[in-house]
Amino acid sequence: MKEKLLVLDFGSQYAHLIVKRLRRLGYYTEIAAPSISMNQANEAKGIIFSGGPATLTGDFFPHFNKDLLNIKTPILGLCFGHQLLAKMNNAQIGNTNPGEFGLASIQKENNSPLFDKVQFPSQVWMSHQDAVESLPDGYECIASTKDCSYAGIQNLEQKRFGLQFHVEVSDTIAGNTILDNFAQFCRMEKNWDNNTMSSEIIEKIKKEAKDKQVLLFLSGGVDSTVTFALLNKALGQEKVLGLHIDNAFMRKNESAVIEERYKKAGFENFIVEDASDSFLKAVEKITDPQLKRKAVGEHYLKVRDEVTKKLSLDEESWLLAQGTLYPDIIESGESKNAHIIKTHHNRVEGIQALIAKKLIIEPLKDLYKDEVRIIGRQIGLSDELIDRHPFPGPGLSINVLCTTGVLSSEEEREKQKAERKLSELDFQTFKKAENIKNLEFTTRVLPVKSVGVQGDQRTYRFPAVLDISSKTFNWKDIEKISSFITNLNPDVNRTIICLWENEGCVLQEGYCTKEALDQLREVDAIVLEELKKADWYKKIFQHLSIHTSYARDEGRCSIVLRPVVSEDVMSARFAHLDFAILEKISTRIKALDFVDALFYDATNKPPATFAWE
Repeated sequence: MKEKLLVLDFGSQYAHLIVKRLRRLGYYTEIAAPSISMNQANEAKGIIFSGGPATLTGDFFPHFNKDLLNIKTPILGLCFGHQLLAKMNNAQIGNTNPGEFGLASIQKENNSPLFDKVQFPSQVWMSHQDAVESLPDGYECIASTKDCSYAGIQNLEQKRFGLQFHVEVSDTIAGNTILDNFAQFCRMEKNWDNNTMSSEIIEKIKKEAKDKQVLLFLSGGVDSTVTFALLNKALGQEKVLGLHIDNAFMRKNESAVIEERYKKAGFENFIVEDASDSFLKAVEKITDPQLKRKAVGEHYLKVRDEVTKKLSLDEESWLLAQGTLYPDIIESGESKNAHIIKTHHNRVEGIQALIAKKLIIEPLKDLYKDEVRIIGRQIGLSDELIDRHPFPGPGLSINVLCTTGVLSSEEEREKQKAERKLSELDFQTFKKAENIKNLEFTTRVLPVKSVGVQGDQRTYRFPAVLDISSKTFNWKDIEKISSFITNLNPDVNRTIICLWENEGCVLQEGYCTKEALDQLREVDAIVLEELKKADWYKKIFQHLSIHTSYARDEGRCSIVLRPVVSEDVMSARFAHLDFAILEKISTRIKALDFVDALFYDATNKPPATFAWE
């Protein structure tokens, strides 16, 4: 039996990221439910309790096997898992104000095996509202931050460790070192090689497909392209059919580019179906972002049925394949303890029914974007195909924010509350403490809601706007101010910079129409063109242009630029774009006769998601 570490998933957005990190370090790791049996637990060399959306400030306890706390195996608790270990040893857990979201700096309080070769102070990534407020029985404090007295605890006799921060996130500088130290403390031998991933997936495809043929939705993005290539390698082109649907939500000329690239790569077993009119009807006048995602996902199945009928395909002989990644699953709330952050088009009700019947095949569902790119290179795909920015199945539909143009009375109250809390923040004292000297601004709240993720839970809130009067400023100061706002004002989940705005902008009625999508396509093409010209396209993970109906008149729009840097999708920092490039982009967008304002999203994930929805 292969030695392994176990990660118990309490519903964190990062649970599987811990697994990925440890595997990359060379340690075979699996994920398991907190209710795991003692027999299964005893097979592990070490156990990690993940974070999660639950709170321990009351009498609530998640469903987990409490006998695990008596096991002799080493345990590391992260975020919620840290709090759980502490509470089970009589520590007090409280709701902190402020919480910590984003970057923080830890100081070492005592020596620990976890901190071997770690330099202090050390940058870490926080995402919590609750915190440990007293030392657990038998434990000592090993780390702290200015807002978290017990950021790290340990009981060496019991082989127990707890860390409030997320070591699995790339912005925790020493995260890999700490995880490697824990694995070594567990006496775990290195026994995993990422180079074996593609061959294992190909064998799994053969086993799952058996004698059936496979139909795959091809968005043209990295995930579906790598899935398509793996299916072809495993089953042969004669048993695989790629279906690219022009759904009206593609980038400018995207479908034609995708067709050309696939032919260049030697793929002949795919077809292109223009279903743009029917997709536009499917999302007509939908304002709820979740309902819009579901409508797109369900309509894909309708189009699939129409295509299989047109081609006379025997449905009993075909499986449906998808380029699903693990973040798609965890953000859709498929983990028992997880909150739904967004409903992915490949996890709508119709797809779930097919999964239950074992009619869906998802070769990449346990992987992350960077692992998919590794596999793409291993099987010989060109950089042109695998270095593209991620492009979700629902395409630009999720980047057009839809509204009736009128805030409800409840939304007005939420906006006023956010504005009041924003006005109460002591920016001058914070700027002095952080040595921020050349940044002058005023604040307001934009009347446009967007999706965020705060404390592993989905939020739907207004963004704070910085109107900057300083002639010069730097991104590091902006990042500090952005985190200060979202940490102390949980009624906003983003901080955006106003680059320019025409007078008279208010919230207008606006939906996901061809006109709005064409506007967004023009803006998006400008941004991507300038990023590529300046050699910035490969420096960022993804850029999203967001279309909102905050404008002077109906039919016009404002745009939010959202370039992000990320390694793992589950966390991200907003891109610190060169100001010269930003100026070129801004000037070109300002020349468009339908744009009334331009903003730049300066929020990390968490508390914001990539897209605005």
